[in-house]
Amino acid sequence: MDKRDLSAIFRERLKLLLTRSDLNQSAFASAVGIDRSALSQLMSGASTRLPRAETLLNIAAEFKVSLDWLLGLSQDEGVTGEIRESLEIEEAPDGFDRTLLAKWFAEAAGTKIRYVPAGIPDLLRTRQLVDYEANITNRSRLAQASETQYRIEYNRRPETDMEVCMPRHTLEIFARGLGVWDRFPEADRRQQLAHMATLLDDLYPTFRLFLYDGRMRYSIPLTIFGPYRAAIYVGDMYVVLNATQPVQALTRHFDNLIRAADVNPHEAAAFARNLAGASFPSGSA
Repeated sequence: MDKRDLSAIFRERLKLLLTRSDLNQSAFASAVGIDRSALSQLMSGASTRLPRAETLLNIAAEFKVSLDWLLGLSQDEGVTGEIRESLEIEEAPDGFDRTLLAKWFAEAAGTKIRYVPAGIPDLLRTRQLVDYEANITNRSRLAQASETQYRIEYNRRPETDMEVCMPRHTLEIFARGLGVWDRFPEADRRQQLAHMATLLDDLYPTFRLFLYDGRMRYSIPLTIFGPYRAAIYVGDMYVVLNATQPVQALTRHFDNLIRAADVNPHEAAAFARNLAGASFPSGSA
């Protein structure tokens, strides 16, 4: 889901809770632990940023709604037990090795990790691409480089079992220098694809990349950590599902993406290598 859509849904549901509560804005803000000006900003639509994780949890707990309903991930408004135990929100700050995300990777070692990236998979990116995307997202280059290195080292462990599934057209768009990569130099794009091909060969079979037709299937970015939890990437934070049923549902969703793949892991390196050497019509890059 686009961050703007997520923010709009959250804003509408926050307004609905305010209307139902029969509280004025000052009392409503106090009930969830923020000041009135912060509440007014959240309701104004001036920013696409969501509130802090603690605030989201306080709103859900105070008004007895589920976090996934509040964030537009579900139409089911009711809570399903203890909110803090079934669902968490982990912000995505700098310093990957100190985040819960790194802890979840470590805890899931020896089980299958399933990963749908938002773009080029983190561990397959060159330093040039890390720097370029850091400029776009205003995230720390050091943090992104640290995350890339962590994931490479993780995938070199003999007990690692990771499947990655992504739309084939993401790589095709990247190769042509379209979308967010329109200012990334052609030479750097070709180097990135060649680097990716080398790593795919090097890490196979503990790291397996499947490519599906994005016109036929769709998936939000997510990571499923074995049977334990699933983290859905929503821009500046992760919505983390800990309950067995939603983790199993997302696992089935991922398996359906794999069934739809038309480029399989033993073919993925060659696919990237062919894109690295391809010639595209003038005006496509």
